[in-house]
Amino acid sequence: MSDSEEMLKKAAAQLLAIENFLGGAFLPAKANPLPAPAARQVAQTPRPQAAPTGPAMSRDEKSAALEALSQQIAACRKCSLAADRANPVPGEGNPDAQLVFVGEAPGADEDRTGHPFVGRAGDLLTKMIAAMGLTRQDVYICNMVKCRPPENRTPTPQEIQACWGHLAAQLQIIRPRVIVTLGNPATQNLLQTTVGITRLRGQWQTLGDAIPALAGTPVMPTFHPAYVLRNYSEDTRRKVWSDLQAVMDLLGLPRPVAG
Repeated sequence: MSDSEEMLKKAAAQLLAIENFLGGAFLPAKANPLPAPAARQVAQTPRPQAAPTGPAMSRDEKSAALEALSQQIAACRKCSLAADRANPVPGEGNPDAQLVFVGEAPGADEDRTGHPFVGRAGDLLTKMIAAMGLTRQDVYICNMVKCRPPENRTPTPQEIQACWGHLAAQLQIIRPRVIVTLGNPATQNLLQTTVGITRLRGQWQTLGDAIPALAGTPVMPTFHPAYVLRNYSEDTRRKVWSDLQAVMDLLGLPRPVAG
């Protein structure tokens, strides 16, 4: 297969992934483009530049550092969540990823398997990533806390604080160019804000000094896949797709166009 044929095959697969996520009415082909997002009441922040990579560290070194961190997380007893977990869920993906997705906390499926974002919400996140022309192996996926809160409740500030060092270490090892926060807890805690996700989503933010080594890293807040599943409307999916397209543009990822 020639390079041009391979590119066309990949573009076609990406278009199908987009259609799978958004539904046929929203396939971004020339004959049927996505509608422009509605005007927002909150002023748009200037589009940031993707953060430069950090000090030179090989992929193998990053992988080894993340594995060592996973072992530390497995031994962690800083909060009560460790007592009832089946498995810790450190995170997984490309140790050299340009893009990191940060969610809230593991759920029942994640606790059972030790892998982040599995089950229905995980399937939807996989579709979202595929719509960007990527795979889960291209990005890194993790959560604010690494153990499941009882009954999937929102993690407490104390639990988030206890796990903060683990998340900060992960991000410092990977040194992503862009972070996508999924939902309120991840967005509010990483950005150190009380503003809700409905006002922040779709607007570029930058990481402050909460993780000094990564200050200035672009952050795109968007809805958590579990929220999308609960509010599975065309409007909700369109908003999420708009957010992901902004990330693609910043990373220089091409948007496929049907001929």
